[in-house]
This record gives sequence, C-alpha cells and structure tokens, in this order.
Amino acid sequence: MPSRLLAPLSAETAAPPTTDESQLVSPGVCPPDGAREGLPGRLIIVEGIDGSGKSTQLDLLRKWLVNQGYLVIFSEWNSSPIVKGITRLGKRRQLLSPMSFSLIHAADFASRTYSEILPALQSGAVVLADRYVYTAYARDAVRGVNRDWLRRLYSFAVPPTLAFYFDVPLDEAMRRITVARPELKYYEAGLDLGLSRDSYESFQQFQGLIRQEYECLVAEFGLVRMDATESLIHQQQRMREMVRPHLDGAMRLPNPPPMDSLQVAGLLGHRQAESKGLAEPEG
Repeated sequence: MPSRLLAPLSAETAAPPTTDESQLVSPGVCPPDGAREGLPGRLIIVEGIDGSGKSTQLDLLRKWLVNQGYLVIFSEWNSSPIVKGITRLGKRRQLLSPMSFSLIHAADFASRTYSEILPALQSGAVVLADRYVYTAYARDAVRGVNRDWLRRLYSFAVPPTLAFYFDVPLDEAMRRITVARPELKYYEAGLDLGLSRDSYESFQQFQGLIRQEYECLVAEFGLVRMDATESLIHQQQRMREMVRPHLDGAMRLPNPPPMDSLQVAGLLGHRQAESKGLAEPEG
C-alpha cells in the first residue's frame, strides 16, 4: 500500500501533512477515459445534501448499466466493515469531535478505495459511488476542519470520470426528509455544532451550511449540477446521456453472470495490478 495513504492518518492531525502539492491528485479533475494509468474502469459518483434524491438516481443508473451488460460495483460512504463498528460506538456515545469524525471517515474511504474501488477500476468495471470525497469536503468544513487540510488528507483519491451534484432547494429537501425520517440522530442533525436544541431546526441549518459548501465545490471541481426538482425520469435520462459516451471499453459481465461481481472485479483487478507492479503489499 502506498505510504502516502497512511501518512495523513498517522501523523499529527493538528497540521496538514507535508506533501509536495505538485504531486497531489485533484479528485475534481476528470481525465479522459484511459488516462488513469492502470485504471481502465469508470468511476461515477453522486453528491448532494440529504433529501436530494441522489441515491435513488444512482440506483436507477446501476440497474440500467447492469441491464446493458456492464460489470457494476457499488460503493457507499461510511460502509467499510473496518470502521463501521467504531463509528457506530462513537456516535451512540457522542464521543466524536470534528477531527476524529473526519479521520474515521477518511479511514473508511481509504479502506474502500483499496479493497473495492481500485481493484474494480483496474479490472475495467464501472464503479458507482454514493458520496465521495466531496462529502467530506462539505461536511467536515462545516464542522470547522481546515479545507486545505481536507484536500491533502484525501489526496490519494482516484479522480472520478463523472461527478454529479444533485441540487435541491433546502425547503424541498426538508419536506422529503420529514416524510422519510420520523426521528433524526444526534450527528445527523448536526446537534454537535450547537446550532439549535431542536433536532429538525438544527438539521435544517446544518444542511443549509453544507449546501453552501457544495456551491463552492461545484465551482472548484466542476461537478455536474443536476436539478433535483425535475422528474425522476428526466433526471435519469440526463444522467444516462452523460454516462453513455464514457462506456466504450468498460468491462462487460461474463456469461453467465457471476454471483458476486465485486469478487470477479477484485480478482481481475489484483491480477492486473500484480502484472503492472501495482499490487498492494501484504501485511
């Protein structure tokens, strides 16, 4: 595993790692297909505040891609089994400071990058990610974490092929959330920030601040803005139109399709990594 992955996580968290900025990978820059050395796959990610409908649209895109015969791997924010238990415990006991919260999410992202995302991209699969580094850039910045430090922390991230931002007015997002979630959790509502004692009022202010950060990220990284108030069908049609040109050469499912597409992509990815000297060292 590249040492620069672990350095930000094990070094002092009070200051940014001393990395040559000329060598940093900018996650917002989308190079042409095939430009990632050793990574012939496609990485498509969605971002947005809670209630934006991004997860629904990504799931519709996944079903379409699978129906078209592509090998599709799905990765979700804060889902690595390595840190999920720690995160759950910290949230339940309300022990997480903004910095510890940020580092735990970075550990989750690093784990998924090297166990799921990279092997799949090395095999030529299409990787769909529900939230990516931009979620950390937005949420952690709202919690007071230094923006430049965050970009260095995630400097190992693979640049996405396409990055969609689902833009929804705050009032509409709140309407959707109140229908879907009868109760908000402590950190989800942003109660740790002291914005309000009322969970829904705190949540609204928290999401509003995150939305402001996303506006800056759209300009900084060139995220594709999607109008999340349009019909589901129209949004999906636009997504497919933008994704389709990037699919030439992407890996197709074997016939018959495997039971576990991640296992197939992982095996193929590791074989290619070994042949190119890119394999992650054991231990």
